[in-house]
Amino acid sequence: MTVRTRFAPSPTGFLHIGGARTALFSWAYARKHSGTFILRIEDTDVERSTPEAVQAILDGMKWLSLDYDEGPFYQMQRMPRYKEVIAQMIAAGQAYYCYTSPAELDTLREAQRARGEKPRYDGRWRPVAGKTLPAIPEGIKPVVRFKNPTGGVVEWNDMVKGHIEFKNDELDDLIIARSDGTPTYNFCVVVDDWDMGISQVIRGDDHVNNTPRQINILKALNATVPNYAHLSMILGDDGQKLSKRHGAVSVMQYDDDGYLPEAVINYLARLGWSHGDDEVFSVAQFCEWFDLDHITPSAAQFNTEKLKWLNNHYLKTTDNARLSELVLPRLLARGVNVTETPALESIIALYKERVSTLNELADAAEVFYIDLHPEQSLLDTHLSAEALPALREFAERIANITWETIEISALIKELIGKHGLKMPKLAMPLRVMLVGQTQAPSVDALVVLFPRDLVLARISKHL
Repeated sequence: MTVRTRFAPSPTGFLHIGGARTALFSWAYARKHSGTFILRIEDTDVERSTPEAVQAILDGMKWLSLDYDEGPFYQMQRMPRYKEVIAQMIAAGQAYYCYTSPAELDTLREAQRARGEKPRYDGRWRPVAGKTLPAIPEGIKPVVRFKNPTGGVVEWNDMVKGHIEFKNDELDDLIIARSDGTPTYNFCVVVDDWDMGISQVIRGDDHVNNTPRQINILKALNATVPNYAHLSMILGDDGQKLSKRHGAVSVMQYDDDGYLPEAVINYLARLGWSHGDDEVFSVAQFCEWFDLDHITPSAAQFNTEKLKWLNNHYLKTTDNARLSELVLPRLLARGVNVTETPALESIIALYKERVSTLNELADAAEVFYIDLHPEQSLLDTHLSAEALPALREFAERIANITWETIEISALIKELIGKHGLKMPKLAMPLRVMLVGQTQAPSVDALVVLFPRDLVLARISKHL
């Protein structure tokens, strides 16, 4: 079978982490098997679907480099096709018009609940041999219902969850077209998967209950039933269902927060899937290794600290020039005037192993370009009387030394020996005066990043 997978989000919000993982797994499965990955926008919820949400989905997939081979297809543009199939099903006796009013349905369900029964449509308008249907009421626009099989079971071997089956008697006759003629979600999905030749449907397990209905419609249409793989939900750091209150509601929020897309991809890949004990791997490796056999059927738990750890790894191994390109717009957005010196790439090279995000890298770089005013409490703590003579001599001597790390390091060592100081007594106040922080790289590497005159300017005003 030729592998054809799809990602079919509804444009009613952002592309969130759960959706991004579904897209990634569907994409990777297609890439692993030299298949086709299709993007389909399920925009039939006219009231909630927005162009902005569509763009957010496209932006998120582009940021993650999840390229699609076909699409995007929009369900609203396929309405004539859905209506054509519905008409064929009515003509074939596989679907029928139902004139039950909403008020009648409410009364029916209330009575069923009162008897302790599962609320469901009772088939009053379902054509059956020898049955006399009610008179068609005036003023009621009918819905169209699918004639679900009675008796027996509908079953499938889920590629993640294993064997699943439902009794057909538990499924009532599904509405496939509303009273205004618009087809419903479950019907559109079936026609789309059929027309697009989808071989594997990889989606969240909130769709498990939709699957038996979709299989029955596909069989009624004499269409090939795809293989289904239902991914378990993702839980937040606190073990609760992942939601807006857990932080990023959009994949693009991770971009805003300073994560690299390859780190997010790597992390998403490990949410419910594994390849031995491998934690860090490239996209190419992931596509080579990926299969559905190693997806756990239990819920995956999001771990922000693990994502930060991964992002730190990718920051450390990413080219400084690329990081500079990513950090620069963050600094410009803050109104920071980035000058030629200190060189941004040099700052990044010094700090990238010490931070977890691009935003932290921007924080570190910012202090090199602004009019710095260290906190007085830090100055009071570290600019001690015993260190002042050594600091003043440092300011005098750096005016004439070669501006290289080895020369600056030698001068610092000479001064702490000459003035009887331990290294922190000289290094700490230098860090505070230069970058306003005590947690910073080695002081000689820090000093050499600055132009000589800027070092003199920053330390002289405090001596």
